[in-house]
Amino acid sequence: MRELTYVAKRTVEWREAPDPRLRSGREAIVAPVAATPCDVDSAILAGHGFVEPPFALGHECVARVVETGDTVTAVGPGDLVVVPWSINCGTCDRCRAGLTAHCTAVPYMAMYGAPIGGSWGGLFSDLVRVPYADAMLVPLPPALDPVAMASASDNWSLAWRLIAPHLKARPGARVLVVARGSIGLYVCDIARALGAGEVLYVDPAAEHRELAQGYGAATAVSLEGVPPGFDIAVEATGRVDQLALTVKALAPEGICESAGNHFRPGELPLLDMYLTGVTLRVARDNVRAHIPDALALAATGEVAPEKVVSHVIDWEDLPTALPEKYLKPVFVRAGS
Repeated sequence: MRELTYVAKRTVEWREAPDPRLRSGREAIVAPVAATPCDVDSAILAGHGFVEPPFALGHECVARVVETGDTVTAVGPGDLVVVPWSINCGTCDRCRAGLTAHCTAVPYMAMYGAPIGGSWGGLFSDLVRVPYADAMLVPLPPALDPVAMASASDNWSLAWRLIAPHLKARPGARVLVVARGSIGLYVCDIARALGAGEVLYVDPAAEHRELAQGYGAATAVSLEGVPPGFDIAVEATGRVDQLALTVKALAPEGICESAGNHFRPGELPLLDMYLTGVTLRVARDNVRAHIPDALALAATGEVAPEKVVSHVIDWEDLPTALPEKYLKPVFVRAGS
């Protein structure tokens, strides 16, 4: 089989690898049918990652189950499933507590798409081994389109976690989204569907702002001149200077969720945050715990994640198309 391999800045290529095989009765082999780059993949392709190439890329996909071990009961061959980005057993103390990104049964940071917790391959591969199939794989509801939900492995479900629990606790809240990619747009969609009183989306890209407006958000090019007073803020730029401006825009006791991967250092306005009583979370996402809730929201039809999909591209074109600066391309396998 082939793995799409990141080899240098803006350069990926197919490389041959052995077909994965089941190693225990708990495992499954899946074939991605709709896969998409995460916002952090864009940073890696731009040369801003912290792991030296080469390595297999990709950690967001809907896949079809090809083979299962003897003890797998949750899914079977032919099923369409969401494959979460982090490797987790589902049974250790942390997994049972919902901390699936911190599973104690595997090395720290075990994941698809980067070899920083072992070598698990990437989801831009023809075949993928899933070591804990019952714990990891989530069946895709029949009503949902694999292309629209290709990001449920990470960005779509992460966006649900960034905003949905907070709006449940603070109905009608004023929401600020400072972003540069798909996560922020998904947040706008979910916030509108769940009753936010106001959503302001800040992004210098005009095409992104237009999409946010389609979700009912007000938009701005920058935070300059925006008065503070937001109850909930989501920062997804990967830039500490933008995170600093975001937390300063909060109302007293406001909440900020940072979904940016901050590869570069910076400073935060800690005194201002102290005086305002800001709650800031910068978190590696425990995505498996909330994929079902995120899919359930998508299945209601009250959200439109398909609007964020910028391009639908043939699987064979991955090496040439992935390095392009698209918002949210989805790569699909013909006949799957």
